[in-house]
Amino acid sequence: MDSMALELFGLVAGAVTSAGFIPQLVRGYRTKKLEDVSYFMPIVLTAGMTLWFIYGLFLGALAVIVANIFGVGCCLVLIIMKKIYA
Repeated sequence: MDSMALELFGLVAGAVTSAGFIPQLVRGYRTKKLEDVSYFMPIVLTAGMTLWFIYGLFLGALAVIVANIFGVGCCLVLIIMKKIYA
């Protein structure tokens, strides 16, 4: 697999993984109820994804960088929504 195809594969993998946050964000926004969402999960994920982001920067791996920026953003939005709505 050439490097361009491999990078595209990584971007698609990151998009699919990161898309897992969207249903929770949409549901939380619509219902304004996030009592069942713990603070622990998005905080731990934010820490882990931040480390992956830094790792991606060192490697120059665009897919790792983009996926983890999006994931950290989603986690931060979820934490803010929980603080506002819960």
